Amino acid sequence: MKQDEIPIFFTVDERYAPYLDCAIRSMMENASKSHTYQIIVLHEDLTEESQQKLSDNGKPPFRIRFLSMKDKLAGITDRAENRLRCDYFTLTIYFRLFIADLFPEYDKGIYLDSDIVVPGDISQLYRTELGDNIIAACPDRSITPVPELVEYVEDAVGVPIDQYINSGILVMNLKKMREVGFSGHFLRLLQTYHFDCLAPDQDYFNAMCNGSIVYLDERWDAMPPEGGGTGAILEHPNLIHYNLFQKPWCYDNIPYADYFWRCAKDSPFYGDIVRHKETYSEEQKLSDRTCLGNMVRKGPEVCKQPVTFRKMNEKGAHIRVC
Repeated sequence: MKQDEIPIFFTVDERYAPYLDCAIRSMMENASKSHTYQIIVLHEDLTEESQQKLSDNGKPPFRIRFLSMKDKLAGITDRAENRLRCDYFTLTIYFRLFIADLFPEYDKGIYLDSDIVVPGDISQLYRTELGDNIIAACPDRSITPVPELVEYVEDAVGVPIDQYINSGILVMNLKKMREVGFSGHFLRLLQTYHFDCLAPDQDYFNAMCNGSIVYLDERWDAMPPEGGGTGAILEHPNLIHYNLFQKPWCYDNIPYADYFWRCAKDSPFYGDIVRHKETYSEEQKLSDRTCLGNMVRKGPEVCKQPVTFRKMNEKGAHIRVC
């Protein structure tokens, strides 16, 4: 077992390669140099050019390698209930569910979304004590001000709102996940029930792992309030997650944006990032607002469906993984 290094997993497609580069740069800058780190990028159609640019970050104590997931998840198809943010389908959101089986050499690892920066020391996150729990994560505070989404979480996913986690930042007990057959259980649920989800991988993590989760300090998943909300802006965040539509590479005046742009200016993708922001159209912004509204409206509708995580659990179906 490779216990002498910290494995950190990302999932990405070509569209998010520039933001992954910023995530890696910020993490490297602030990580303790008393550890070694293996960054593993699970990707879908990442170009050779992007891989080369990202590989240039691989300086000691960091190493970077890539694994193409093309054709590895043929059982997950583009159905409406499998779509991210209600509007588009991407396999990358599911890759994290299979990390334990893909990397049997690791008993523990960190999973990170690509739309982040890391002002804190990532090795401190890795030191989180998991015990016999499956994962550690932060409660998703971004949805608590929205009654329709709270209703969805509690009545459809079947998890108390203060226990519903964001799956973009995870410390994973990979050994435990293999012991309980985590990925196989996920596939059985997916293919048996086809649960309609607002956040497909996240809702499965919550439904399957509730009761076996260590809750992290919110500074490890600091998110800008969605839609101009009034959520707290944290001082000295350890990790900033530009969740959903709150992306500084799309919009002005995003909280925590200065952290991102400090990293972006040194990235080989900087020109691409600036062009993306400059050309982000009013039509695209309207689409974002429409999609957010659709998510809110869809929440109560899903609760009324005959097949939800909560209803199947109440009927005796095996939803929790352990």
